[in-house]
Amino acid sequence: MSLKSFYTICLGAMLSALCMGAHANLIVNGGFEDNNVAAGNWAYFSSASVNGWDGDNIEIWDSFGGVVAPEGTQHAELNAHPFDGSVFSIYQSFATVVGQTYDVSFFYSARVNANEQFSFSAGSLAAVLNDHVVGSWKQYTGSFVASSALSTITFTTYDTGTLGNFLDGVVVTAKASVVESNPLVMLLVGLAGLVLIRRKNRA
Repeated sequence: MSLKSFYTICLGAMLSALCMGAHANLIVNGGFEDNNVAAGNWAYFSSASVNGWDGDNIEIWDSFGGVVAPEGTQHAELNAHPFDGSVFSIYQSFATVVGQTYDVSFFYSARVNANEQFSFSAGSLAAVLNDHVVGSWKQYTGSFVASSALSTITFTTYDTGTLGNFLDGVVVTAKASVVESNPLVMLLVGLAGLVLIRRKNRA
């Protein structure tokens, strides 16, 4: 293999790695697929038994009642079973880099009526989602700049009932532009320079 071919392969591999790293989901089990629920059924789990998540119980559905998840086959219901007299809140913490921008997205839908709502936060980003539609999923998107090495995404129900607020496809990714400060980028620049020098010398 020629030196030029070697450099080209290295450049391609590292560019691919950088792109994958920039778009890797920092949320574990954001689609609530890890706890297997039989098709056409639902089950509730303590958050301790749901990979990646903490907080209150989490109800997980798999095509129950004809509800089709926007991603995968399962989704969560925030207002979980059983009734405990308080609002339900689930959260997950993930590593971040101070000053780096992160994109956040997730799907949500109503179970019973359009009055359903929940609050959401991720880092400095916060919102109340109250535009639910029964039988139709909406996608929320936003971004925040990390102010610490650990950020947390949280979803909290508005009321204490056990019906409402479907959730799925929770994703947090680092903005691709941030990788410009990555040491690997400097290595790529150096390799690109070597390739150019090699071509010039051959010419």
